[in-house]
Amino acid sequence: MVIGNRLKELRESKNLSQGDIEKRTGLLRCYISRVENGHTVPAIETLEKMARSLEVPMYRLFHAGEVPAGLSKMKPPKDDEFGSKGREADYFSKLRRLLENGAGRPKVVAAHGPKSRERLTPKPMS
Repeated sequence: MVIGNRLKELRESKNLSQGDIEKRTGLLRCYISRVENGHTVPAIETLEKMARSLEVPMYRLFHAGEVPAGLSKMKPPKDDEFGSKGREADYFSKLRRLLENGAGRPKVVAAHGPKSRERLTPKPMS
């Protein structure tokens, strides 16, 4: 699935023009066109803006059904697969919880570096 096609389908289903999305998001109309035509891949923050402007939950950009695709349909990991146990399993569990959380979306989901596995969200500023 190309994300641009899905964005265009949702926009047209709500009878919105690219200009309407431009006004709601602050993104340039030419950028919206480039995304819809598959010339540019938007960042997560941009997808969040577009989902808000289309008044749909974020999962609807990736899933056409009425309810989000469930993780319960996935096969349980085998014991020898990466991320099935130990620190990797803890890391993926935290990451999955953060991605499922619709309210408090973190700006940083994961970072590179030696402490990237210890913390998935930025420290609160004091």
